[in-house]
Amino acid sequence: MSLDIDQIALHQLIKRDEQTLELVLRDSLLPPGAAVEEMMAELHRVYSAKNKAYGLFNDGSELASALRGCRKGEDDFLAFTRAATGRLRDELAKYPFAEGGIVLFCQYRYLAVEYLLIAVLNSLSSMRVNEQLDISSTHYLDINHADIVARIDLTEWETNPRSTRYLTFLKGRVGRKVSDFFMDFLAASEGLDTKAQNRGLLQAVDDYCADAQLDKSERQNVRQQVYSYCKDQLSSGEEIQVAELSGTLPPVGDKTFQAFSSGAGYELEESFPADRSTLRQLTKYAGSGGGVTLNFDAQLLGERIFWDPATDTLTIKGTPPNLRDQLTRRQNGGS
Repeated sequence: MSLDIDQIALHQLIKRDEQTLELVLRDSLLPPGAAVEEMMAELHRVYSAKNKAYGLFNDGSELASALRGCRKGEDDFLAFTRAATGRLRDELAKYPFAEGGIVLFCQYRYLAVEYLLIAVLNSLSSMRVNEQLDISSTHYLDINHADIVARIDLTEWETNPRSTRYLTFLKGRVGRKVSDFFMDFLAASEGLDTKAQNRGLLQAVDDYCADAQLDKSERQNVRQQVYSYCKDQLSSGEEIQVAELSGTLPPVGDKTFQAFSSGAGYELEESFPADRSTLRQLTKYAGSGGGVTLNFDAQLLGERIFWDPATDTLTIKGTPPNLRDQLTRRQNGGS
């Protein structure tokens, strides 16, 4: 992995009681070494594999102003991280779920792009067996489950300040997002809506097929082509390139997919990140509610699975063997 660490600092927030978050600040940067490089390579890998939201700094962001000064040499990196950790403590203390953790700031380069990654990592306890086969306790950073992480693409931020996607962060799934306090600390707001871009792509594909008057089999082939391309991009860590995708699809008359999608109000960016859950809708139907969960291949609709919109009824012909076995045993009294 071509990851070059420029500067890295660690600080700590310790929760002493319900009202107190103690600040523990390092007096020096973390010295480079194999362990540091391995930790950052793992954190970069885990973060890159997760679905992220995109954002940008708000006008007047204190963190952005301090970072800009640091980049200009007005302040050193360690001083920047110490002051930022103090602001993070003040923001985090407003929330009852505040637990503290290890606060990491790392400026690094990956594939010619310069990043600043900021994370709050939890420490966990475990057991280890030493060379003498004695058991002792050990502590480790829970990198795989890190959910309070943001990364600033410094290259994009400095060369394209009007961008809405130079900052990425992890979003919470339910209720008030765990990331809310982190966004307040960053003084940032959401920018590029990745899910909206992917939903727009799906709508453009469906309309493209309808405009071409493709039959069911042809429409499904186009959706499968789009899904395969997007899946490959996702697997390789690359974004969906509309022009590149267009080259894989048959034109409608003299109009390519790129021309069709750009002229019909879909507002697709030239490139955008793939969203796995949205793209599944190209090849599958899925939904849950009221105690029912359904998931089936799109090609089965109209063949083995039929929907009557008038009665909102699905008819399934040929149930899966394991489900049929459960139903048969229940029908026979559970024997």
